Amino acid sequence: MNNQLSPLSCVYSPNLPELLNYTNCTLIISTYQAGKIIFVSAIDTHNLIQLSFGFHRPMGVAATGDKLAVATRDTVEVLVDSPELSSADSKRFGMHDRLYVPQTTYFSGEVNMHDIAWGDDGLWGVNTLFSCLVLANNTLSFEPKWFPSFITDSVGEDRCHINGLALEEGKPRYVTALGESNIEKGWRRDKVSGGILIDVEKDEIVLQNLPMPHSPRIYDDALYFLLSATGELARTTLDAGSFEIIAQLPGFARGMARYQNYLFVGLSRLRKSSPTFADLPIAQRSLFSGFVVLDLQSESIVATFKYEHGCEEIYDIQIIPAVHRPGILEKEKETKRPNHLEAYQEYPFLNT
Repeated sequence: MNNQLSPLSCVYSPNLPELLNYTNCTLIISTYQAGKIIFVSAIDTHNLIQLSFGFHRPMGVAATGDKLAVATRDTVEVLVDSPELSSADSKRFGMHDRLYVPQTTYFSGEVNMHDIAWGDDGLWGVNTLFSCLVLANNTLSFEPKWFPSFITDSVGEDRCHINGLALEEGKPRYVTALGESNIEKGWRRDKVSGGILIDVEKDEIVLQNLPMPHSPRIYDDALYFLLSATGELARTTLDAGSFEIIAQLPGFARGMARYQNYLFVGLSRLRKSSPTFADLPIAQRSLFSGFVVLDLQSESIVATFKYEHGCEEIYDIQIIPAVHRPGILEKEKETKRPNHLEAYQEYPFLNT
């Protein structure tokens, strides 16, 4: 008898298929550890289906209309829905109500791109290595648009570990970082409680001493964000200067999306071998990888999805509304990647 678990084996609360069926949406999960983009959706009110597609270290995900963008190890991939291809060759590609096909590849180089988001000016990205916000660009590896005021040099030193991005009315409004540092990897000195929330519009730090903040999102005139080191969901009004804890979560919380009256929050297990995670406050708690669903009215967890095997870390979660079985037409071969410095070195530093 073979007791080995299948790849990406999972368990979930009995009400989750009904919830996803009722809300009529598909979840997008990125896991850089497993190298996958995963779609999770309901078959009916009793069963789920998950479809996985290979990417090189996928992290930030952005979905809007018929477009899907994925930040990978050294590129940002933009895919677009092709209903003609899906319906014309359903035997080859399977029965999908949305089939994403490659449209554009931006070669960023290995800049550790974290959150990405579609805005009024195009596709925004959080360039962690160079400590800035960037726009996808057809001629440069990346186009720097904003640096925190305490960053004085445009160098690839991961000085503050900027990671999360919240847009407001199509413009960058808030970012999270793991420390206020202007030296190489200086954020590591106080990684457990040195995190910050920055107001991009005002160019000022509005919250400090945060335990590894990630995934800021603006919903209903309030800012939600995750405190990964303590496994907490937090909320602040946009000018409050303080925050409240809404929920305690059973994992390293990272990746969040709202749909209707629900919040979907990604969770990761801690890597025991990693010095970054070993001394976190949640290290001694029972944790799992997957996601939880919170009801925003009751502010309580109403459903869970847990990976038993194959997926230890989640980075991002996004939503595709009114789609039940999306698919991705994967690339068949690799393209040689240029070095990000070839394009970047000629771009002037923007101290804005």
